[in-house]
Amino acid sequence: MKKGKHKDHKKHKVNYIQILFIIIFILGICSIMYYFWKGNKEKQKYNKILEDIVIDTSEVTEQKTERMLQLEELQKQNEEIIGWLEIEGTSINYPVCQAKDNDYYLTHNYQKEKAVNGSLFLDKDFDLTNGSSNYLIYGHRNKQGLMFEDLIKYSKEDFYKEHTKIKFTTTKEDVEYEIMSVFYSRVYYKSEQNVFRYYYFVNAETEEEYNNYVNNAKKVSIYDTGVTAKYGEQLLTLSTCEYSQEDGRFVVVARKVV
Repeated sequence: MKKGKHKDHKKHKVNYIQILFIIIFILGICSIMYYFWKGNKEKQKYNKILEDIVIDTSEVTEQKTERMLQLEELQKQNEEIIGWLEIEGTSINYPVCQAKDNDYYLTHNYQKEKAVNGSLFLDKDFDLTNGSSNYLIYGHRNKQGLMFEDLIKYSKEDFYKEHTKIKFTTTKEDVEYEIMSVFYSRVYYKSEQNVFRYYYFVNAETEEEYNNYVNNAKKVSIYDTGVTAKYGEQLLTLSTCEYSQEDGRFVVVARKVV
């Protein structure tokens, strides 16, 4: 009799474990579905940003393009929106923000709402008003293609050859940048010497400093684009996370097309 009770107890225990695993599995599926649903909703929201902005098309000129006017309207919603970044043929088509620190837009969207995917943002030390030699823009990656997920496609040279230009718009200008370097990097320890800390380059004090950045970017590039930059030419650097190494980064550097 006691032996039978022991078997029943063991059977019930197994059933409880099975039920627990089923519950965990269902919750996992629901979490994944919610994640993709939320991601698609956010994607649709970004796709409609420019559609929802009404501008006076009679004000469009060569000096003041439609995108520049749209950006001015967006700045009425959030003055920290400083530009618009677009790479044709990719999902990268977003407003770019800038805060007083580099943490805020990691977790907030362009409307200052809490958002897991954050927003594209210009490094806090870069000066759009007076100009900097280089504009460094950060962004998360997202498996649903949001933010800088498509940037990693530049790891393939064939993709680069079909998408050589980046469009960056501010209220002052609506211009294209030509990609000159694509490379893998990481956030280096302070103790590491003779490494290329691309994320420290803001404004060149000298021609030598500028050339060092360009030469280092070209040196570590995973393929030769045939493009370089001369001292004084405006640079644009896009940076996102890359997971093959600790604190890995994937970087695209471009020069302004005059």
